[in-house]
This record gives sequence, structure tokens and C-alpha cells, in this order.
Amino acid sequence: MNNMRYLIIGLGIYGSNLATDLTDMGHEVIGADHNPTLVEQVKDKISTAYIIDSTDEAALSVLPLKTVDLVIVAIGENFGASVKTVALLRKLGVKRIYARAVDDIHETILQGFKVDRILTPEQRAARELTRELELGCTVDSLRIDADHYVIKFDVPDFYYGMKYEELNFEADYGIKLISISRPAPRRNIIGVTNDVPMIVADPDADFRIEKGDVFTIMGTQRQFRDLFNHIK
Repeated sequence: MNNMRYLIIGLGIYGSNLATDLTDMGHEVIGADHNPTLVEQVKDKISTAYIIDSTDEAALSVLPLKTVDLVIVAIGENFGASVKTVALLRKLGVKRIYARAVDDIHETILQGFKVDRILTPEQRAARELTRELELGCTVDSLRIDADHYVIKFDVPDFYYGMKYEELNFEADYGIKLISISRPAPRRNIIGVTNDVPMIVADPDADFRIEKGDVFTIMGTQRQFRDLFNHIK
């Protein structure tokens, strides 16, 4: 993906983490929040940060709304501010808007503004926790169909030092190993170097698994349970 230019409105825990993660991936991120403390906490980690009240049309107009690729309204708990901000962005002609919803009512109202995507991190977090408790390890997951998931998880110490050719996921469990990633230093757009996961392309048979590696695999809940029960 080419480097993008994002505007994130709302720099609480969710918005600030999103802003710094996107910056670490090499994108240009502009942040905005009415709270000076939140802006101060993030201003040195992203490209630019503004102290503005996004429910004020004149203040909102100061932001570079026409020159960003996407505006993300990350305001969550302040329901009124979230909805009014989205309404003003629509009025000001912003083409692409993602907005965070914290409950079903919030989501329904945002649907009325025809935003490009509604983000529901709290609901996803609940689903992730359920899956983590069931599988017995920390995972990120994506549901593919009724039965299959793609999950990404930190390699357990069971695999440390094991060769790539010894990873018999498919033969032993029917699970497809999609990728292995390993932390590598990368300098972001503001010159800060961080370790970011990089895919290990075409590992050979003697490639050895290390602490810090991440597996991405595809399978069913039953197959995952069999795998994790074996390596616990």
C-alpha cells in the first residue's frame, strides 16, 4: 500500500493508538482533539496535532479536510460530539469518513450519515476475548466464513528453535500456515525507529523459529483448539 494521509479526530486511547500505529507503518497522520493534554501526549509521535473543538464548524474547517485520504472520527464516549462531528464533516464535503461507534444506537445513527465504515472496537474486543479464553492464548482474528478464521498469535515457547520444515500444521491439524513475521527496525515518517513485524518471505527448510515471531494461520475453531491443547 502507498503511504496515505490520515486525519484522526479524537485522541483518546483508541484514537491515539490508531494514530501512532499508522505513523509507525509509514503513513502521515494528523490528529485533533479538544483536550490539550491528549494532544500534548501524542504530538511528538505523529506528523501534526491540533487542539480544536470538532463540533464547531469554523474550528473544524481549519483542518486539512480536503487534502487527506481519509478522516477517522475516533470519538467514542461523547456520543453527541461524535455524531455532530460526522454531520459537520458531511456538510463540509469530506469524501471518505470512518467513524467509531460504541453501541448499537450509536452505530444506527452513524449509518444514517452513510459513512464509509463504522468501527466497533469494543464489540470486536469482546469477540477477541471470548476467542482467547476459548483457545487459551492471545490472538487477533478475522472470520472468513461460518466455520473458518484467520488468526495471528505470538509464537509460544514450544516452537522456539524449531525448523520451518518441522511445522506440520496442515498434516497434524489441517491448519494452513499463511505467514511467519519477525520484528525488524523501521524508521517512521517522523524519524523514530521502532520494531515492526515484517513477513519472512519464502523461509527455507532450515529457517528457525525465534522468540518474538508471529504465526498467521487459517482453520476452524475445533482445529485451533486441538493445536493449542497440544502446545499448552
